[in-house]
Amino acid sequence: MHVAVVGGGIVGLAVAHELATTSGHRVTVLEKESDWARHQTGRNSGVIHAGLYYKPGSFKAKMCVAGNTSMVEFAREHGIAVDVCGKLVVATAPDELAQLRMLEERAAANGVPAEFLDPAAAMEIEPEVFCTAALHVRSTGIIDYREVCRVLVDRLRARGADLRTGAEVLGISSTVDGVVVATAAEEIRADFLVNCAGLHSDRVARLAGLRPAARIVPFRGEYYELRADRSDLVRGLIYPVPDPRFPFLGVHLTRMIDGTVHAGPNAVLAMRREGYRRRDITPRDVASTLSFPGFWRMARKHTRTGIDEMARSMSRKRFAASLARLVPAITAADLVPAESGVRAQALNPDGSLVDDFLIETAPHQVHVLNAPSPAATSSLEIARHIATRIPA
Repeated sequence: MHVAVVGGGIVGLAVAHELATTSGHRVTVLEKESDWARHQTGRNSGVIHAGLYYKPGSFKAKMCVAGNTSMVEFAREHGIAVDVCGKLVVATAPDELAQLRMLEERAAANGVPAEFLDPAAAMEIEPEVFCTAALHVRSTGIIDYREVCRVLVDRLRARGADLRTGAEVLGISSTVDGVVVATAAEEIRADFLVNCAGLHSDRVARLAGLRPAARIVPFRGEYYELRADRSDLVRGLIYPVPDPRFPFLGVHLTRMIDGTVHAGPNAVLAMRREGYRRRDITPRDVASTLSFPGFWRMARKHTRTGIDEMARSMSRKRFAASLARLVPAITAADLVPAESGVRAQALNPDGSLVDDFLIETAPHQVHVLNAPSPAATSSLEIARHIATRIPA
């Protein structure tokens, strides 16, 4: 069977790899950029998540816990640098302790190894941390997902996969026995289509004739990096207790696989689906967001949070203050701007954020319509799941 995969991030490449190596399908991967992993995959914080946060029984919980193991195994098998360093989730005020205990219970339900620590025990792991209590999550790791994609591309090429960059999908039509995918250069006939287009997944689905209820709304995540002479303030990963109303985890500190320490991200509305800078504005993308009733319902519900996030976006001092709740020694002078990312967040018409991975099917088609974090961690497992939906 010939399968066309739209999207050359880690989910699309993992799906193509699974179909080519395990299922024996002929695969064509279509990526509109000039290289692989240019967007969400190449601009995240490189964390291999443990599966701590997600509702037991959800796709995210099951695929993240399994993906934590499979991603580490894949990295070690193929010589990709990986470090299972663990992380601390810290409560910095008494009113956060109940939520931290809830995370401890969720970890147990999901089979994630996590230990509740008092401040002294937490400081043995992170000497500069401040907390009233902490959860030590041992199976969290760090990796460079761009390197994972490089290996996936090499392995796909070795198996004769048709890998095409600069191939933006402009049209999709169904046939009796498959699909026809149109790019600017040509039409590609395939037996099956898998849409892993990330920030443009809802648009690709509409090109294919679906009418997904959820819409992608882009949120820019802005990062800083600790100055090299201050990077010793953080040994591993330090996260706050997250707000349970949102899928975002709050600004946190991550020692990357190259030894640098990244801080962030915040979450502000982007005016372009690939809007990595404040000045990046695309009228079509703005109209897509502002014309969607679900956006206004979300905005009314979370006005104060949105204002706080925008204020932090505009002020390095505010950003540093958020980090100083975790590590008091951090000041605004310690922060250097780093590359931003954009999260493709699916939003429901009622204004609620789609909390789980969202995968929809149609004849000869599978569409991955919501796959933000922990999709990179879970990518090999998402690929296995999708492979079961494609006939042999």
